[in-house]
Amino acid sequence: MPKSIFIEDIMVRDVASATLPGSRDEVLKILKNKHISGVPVIKDSKVVGVVTRTNLLQNPEEEQLALLMTRDPITISSGSDLQTAARLLLEHRIRRLPVVDDGKLVGLVTVADIIGTIADMNIDIPIKDYVEKKVVAIYNETPLPVVARIMELAGVKAVPVLDSSLELVGIISDRDVIAASIIEDSVEMSDMSAGQDDDAWTWESMRDTMSIYYSVSRIKVPNLIGSDIMIREPITATYITSVSDCARKMKRNRIDQVPIINSNRKLQGLLRDHDLLKPLIEIE
Repeated sequence: MPKSIFIEDIMVRDVASATLPGSRDEVLKILKNKHISGVPVIKDSKVVGVVTRTNLLQNPEEEQLALLMTRDPITISSGSDLQTAARLLLEHRIRRLPVVDDGKLVGLVTVADIIGTIADMNIDIPIKDYVEKKVVAIYNETPLPVVARIMELAGVKAVPVLDSSLELVGIISDRDVIAASIIEDSVEMSDMSAGQDDDAWTWESMRDTMSIYYSVSRIKVPNLIGSDIMIREPITATYITSVSDCARKMKRNRIDQVPIINSNRKLQGLLRDHDLLKPLIEIE
């Protein structure tokens, strides 16, 4: 097991970021154009937050970046080692670590970056003990808004898709939901009372009101069904596949999870990229 892999060896140096003040639409544009799932948020050259696809889906009507982002993000220095990064990502259940040296953002290391390193390490331990067997799956004709809601309630970023024969036919990730969604603009009215409860000149329920019209943008999940946007014939593995083999599948296909199936293509569980960080720490 290599002992000299440091964050500066694997981090991304040219980091896409958002700045305060900023808007949800600006973040969406960055995520779609860069094909990424989250970015650090910068204010006065310092990292003050991280905003992700999950933040956007959980707050579909919020526009201000300052209210969308996760504040005070966990960071790491470029001189830290690979195992430290893996431990932080697992302990805090996050997907990315801004790399900060002397208070400045110098890079970003993600779960995917570590998976790419594991792919080259020839860890031949079978994945069986790291597979999540309690899996949220959906029927292929489930309406997409329901799929998005199931994912939100279950706190998962991907769901395997089954047909009526209980066979695995696809997978849907939050990336697919975002890509299929649209931004819907509308104008709404709010009645603001000009009177106060202790105003002596306000009689009973009468109020002087003024109407305020304001623009509202929402992320709207379209009325499709799961099979319309699912990734068909997903990359799969079995219990005996090795850790590095699974890491290579994830790296080669740019995916975050691999459904685990048996010889009859029946779903056995789901291996997420986070799960592959565990053997890295165990064999330290």
